[in-house]
Amino acid sequence: MKIGFVGGGNMAEAMLSSILTRGISGLDEIRISDTLPARRDYLQSQYRVSVTPDNPVACQGRDIVILAVKPQVLNDVMAGLKNQLTAEQLVISIIAGKSINTLSLGLGHSCIVRSMPNTPAQIGEGMTVWTSTPSVTARQRSYAASILGAMGLEIEVDDEKYLDMATAVSGSGPAYLFLFVESMIEAAVKLGFTAETAQKLVMQTLLGSAHLLHKSGRTPQELRRMVTSPGGTTAEAIATFEKGGFTQLIAEAVKAAHLKAQKLGS
Repeated sequence: MKIGFVGGGNMAEAMLSSILTRGISGLDEIRISDTLPARRDYLQSQYRVSVTPDNPVACQGRDIVILAVKPQVLNDVMAGLKNQLTAEQLVISIIAGKSINTLSLGLGHSCIVRSMPNTPAQIGEGMTVWTSTPSVTARQRSYAASILGAMGLEIEVDDEKYLDMATAVSGSGPAYLFLFVESMIEAAVKLGFTAETAQKLVMQTLLGSAHLLHKSGRTPQELRRMVTSPGGTTAEAIATFEKGGFTQLIAEAVKAAHLKAQKLGS
């Protein structure tokens, strides 16, 4: 499978590494374009793939073209690629907030997969939601699932509206979790722990709890109730969360992210 990357940033590198590790494509079948010479040199040295400063060259003769540029430069990139792609080439976009309509009009192309990966994809633990246009064949959808699934889990949806929803939940979700971890560490330090010890306590608690949730077969509600003894310390903390409107605040934050994603894509 011949793959061309337009953009060689961190997420593109994560995809490249996953594709090579899973044997989805070979070294001689991949070509990457990037405007920065240092980045091209790094990718060529690290992965031994072909690199170029020219976006059309990166796409030429490729079965799949992966758009991995920053949103603010997309218009210029699309202008350089417009009407350069063949009808059979599959375009996979990982660009946040850019709709299929924007991509299709900008590229003069209809065979498109739009996806929303998140940052844990950089370590093969990502969650990617994606959808495709009617022009994408069943075989091409299978290719897309293999490429996106190489970075973790992938879910195909039948309506683009779910991409904005996913942006608010799984796309932005890691930052919500990081903020909670920051706050827990700060709280532990205020109790009297050193910063180093506080970080170890919180990190292992987070990792252990996530693995327990994943492996136990129980719902989050069941596990929370198991930990929360009536009248105990956990119950006191949970009551404080509830008094502060914690659940409602989470809902409002996700809703705000969703509305922003819709505006960016309009």
